[in-house]
Amino acid sequence: MTRRRAKFVAVILGAVAAIACTGNAARAQGQAADSGVKLDYNVSARTAEDMALPNTYVRDESFFHWPAGRKLGAISAIDMGKDGKSIWVVERCGGPDNCIGSHVNPVVQFDLNGRVIKQFGADMIVYPHGMYVDRDGNIWATDLQSNVDRPPPRRVGAAPEVVPADRKPNGAQVIKFSPQGKVLLRIGTPGVYGNDATHLSQPSDVVTAPNGDIFVADGHDSAPSNHRIAKFDKTGKFIKAWDACGINPKDTLDCQHAIAMDSQGRLFVANRGNNRIEIFDQEGKLLDTWTQFGKPSGLYIDANDILYSGDTESSARQGNAFVRGIHIGSARTGKVTAFIPDVLGNPTPWFPLRGTTGSEGVAASNDGTLYSSQVTPSGLNKYTKKP
Repeated sequence: MTRRRAKFVAVILGAVAAIACTGNAARAQGQAADSGVKLDYNVSARTAEDMALPNTYVRDESFFHWPAGRKLGAISAIDMGKDGKSIWVVERCGGPDNCIGSHVNPVVQFDLNGRVIKQFGADMIVYPHGMYVDRDGNIWATDLQSNVDRPPPRRVGAAPEVVPADRKPNGAQVIKFSPQGKVLLRIGTPGVYGNDATHLSQPSDVVTAPNGDIFVADGHDSAPSNHRIAKFDKTGKFIKAWDACGINPKDTLDCQHAIAMDSQGRLFVANRGNNRIEIFDQEGKLLDTWTQFGKPSGLYIDANDILYSGDTESSARQGNAFVRGIHIGSARTGKVTAFIPDVLGNPTPWFPLRGTTGSEGVAASNDGTLYSSQVTPSGLNKYTKKP
């Protein structure tokens, strides 16, 4: 290829990337301007300790084999099977957000070789977001949005979605599946938002305790959204709820983007809106607040209490205090021991990105192999420890 042709190709590719990201970059810059934040992409507020963290993993983007002929959509949640080896995901039916109009299966299981061995859930989930595999191997999925009470379009000038009058209400709930795909339990009123004992509003994630109690991270990042942790018994009966935003929150949206439980039964909540992890007991008492694991989008705690925190939103808006990627450390002590930087890094004027990029879902097998799922760009990754 001649130098002139190479330059021409580079310009075209750059233009395509810019067009694809302009709306999101402009929105991010507008939000920053509205908040009075002066963005300096050349300054980093990262601590020396964070910059010194080693990356002890090798990334493999070719391990997972997606079904031929099916488009890979956004995947915000991933978990390990009961055997500690197979992998489960909930995928958004080939699109960036929801499964409306699609009839593919959003719940997918992979074997040890990254090949699909099971899938189900077609026409049952509107907006797949969070998931959890319990001690009995049952699959829990959170359905973020209603299919009838639709949000306004995110793109400027886009036409609002037309909802057919005969559309059966669905979404805004938590669904428990058997490993074979049978629906065992539903929490929330299908298609109807709310913040009482029988309604949810943008449920982001779910986890269960050894006694069967269910904890739902109920809320996301746009209206109508709750900002609570809702507790139910094993039958789905409401017990209580509490505010998930912690002490002195700057933002009451996106306080509970993900939830995980350690060996002590403590609840770790990804308070993405306020750049921290909140730790609660099972009655809602705030035990601790950690800010050393980045701006958390996804959380996973393994059997040895190793905590994995996926950061998909760090940027100049937070002073580049962290780089997007996965922080790894101890759920017992809070000490961070490793960091896997995302291959795209943080957004810059010369490399604009969508509001979220990189590993949002994280999970680890019994042997320490790490897996991650991505919303933007859509993807699945395997990380093995360096020799």
